Amino acid sequence: MSSKPLKQIHLAAHFPGVNNTTVWSDPAAGSQIDFSSFVHLARTAERAKFDFLFLAEGLRLREQNGEIYDLDVVGRPDTFTVLAALAAVTDRLGLAGTINSTFNEPYEVARQFASLDHLSAGRAAWNVVTSWDAFTGENFRRGGFLAQEDRYERARQFLNATWELFDSWRGNEIVADKESGVFLRDPNPGRFDHHVGEFDISGRFDVPRSPQGRPVIFQAGDSEAGREFAASAADAIFTRHGTLEAGRAFYGDVKGRLARYGRSPDELKILPGVTFVLGETDAEAQERALVIRRQQVSGQTAIKLLEQLWNRDLSAYDPDGPLPEVDPLVGEHTVAQGRASVRMHRDPLTVASEWRALADAKKLSIRDLIVEVTGRQSFIGTPAHVAEQLNEFVQTDASDGFILVPHLTPGGLDEFADRVVPLLQERGVFRTEYAGETLRDHLGLAPLSVRAAAAS
Repeated sequence: MSSKPLKQIHLAAHFPGVNNTTVWSDPAAGSQIDFSSFVHLARTAERAKFDFLFLAEGLRLREQNGEIYDLDVVGRPDTFTVLAALAAVTDRLGLAGTINSTFNEPYEVARQFASLDHLSAGRAAWNVVTSWDAFTGENFRRGGFLAQEDRYERARQFLNATWELFDSWRGNEIVADKESGVFLRDPNPGRFDHHVGEFDISGRFDVPRSPQGRPVIFQAGDSEAGREFAASAADAIFTRHGTLEAGRAFYGDVKGRLARYGRSPDELKILPGVTFVLGETDAEAQERALVIRRQQVSGQTAIKLLEQLWNRDLSAYDPDGPLPEVDPLVGEHTVAQGRASVRMHRDPLTVASEWRALADAKKLSIRDLIVEVTGRQSFIGTPAHVAEQLNEFVQTDASDGFILVPHLTPGGLDEFADRVVPLLQERGVFRTEYAGETLRDHLGLAPLSVRAAAAS
């Protein structure tokens, strides 16, 4: 029998506030913007000893056929405001926010994260993302958009600039004045002088060094550029790979890139975003999952999602009828604006052909097809079965943990916290109490000063 120690599972909660994944028609659904919803989910995650709460971001209401798609985006408050408020009603839970590097500036983002890290006593995390579309850029003076390789180059430069700002203030470090023989605090805090690429900035950073030094850095992206960016700079990477085979391949690929940056595999956590459905039996859970999927994909939603591939107005089609006989329109102009997912269909004609073959083989209507091809429930079964599956992923190197995306706001995490977490604790693969104070502690990351010293 192997004596290899069991890996500890990392768990986080995604606030389910946007898109049709959240079942708004359920009587238990609450507000996506009322502060009490954020408080409920955060306190549930902290009660279950999760690593962190994660907020996504949206810089413009997304449109389809020139109109706001109300089943997709129903409004989102400012990330920093929400996380700062949550810092006051939680004690240990990490607070992770998605902040864009394409339209923001290093000084303001560094100042906001340093402030959040102070307010939360070292629990801040930054999910560094880029934006590809001019539609979102219209909300900003810079406007326009960047090619993918340029987006990631700006993100790298942006992150390096913020690191210089975070590190510019040594806070309470003491230096010796050799002439007078007395000890003085750093006489020159916050000074920075950064002239790299498009960031030509100098001055003084006005927030003292925070408990973590810098926020924990997250990155979301499965592209080649995204993987390389994560390997070079991130503490955790989010992924969509939700099967064992795909998860192991992604895990091995990304972890294998770390050595070229002088990093060890445990310095980057791989956390797929997953969903779950529980039942008293596996069969009951499967039935419940099907009901939830059909709640998530109404007839109207099915047409909207099909339009994103077809790039046509399909409002005249019956969601309970067959797929359109016409082919998708190919080109940069899309009926959906502000959705990165539109670009995920690199070859719309091929995908449409595959969908037609699937629909013909299984006699699927438009709605039935969309339910099948957009399936999101990753783990379905009894609490014991789900706990076993989660543990298998981590112990066999398909992930280091999971970001759970409940289908209900704000109470969708309650059942998992009450019924699955205790089983993971019994297996000895998940904490029963927080062992540290900061998010870096929760994730098992070395203190920043140790990593910095090792790197130098």
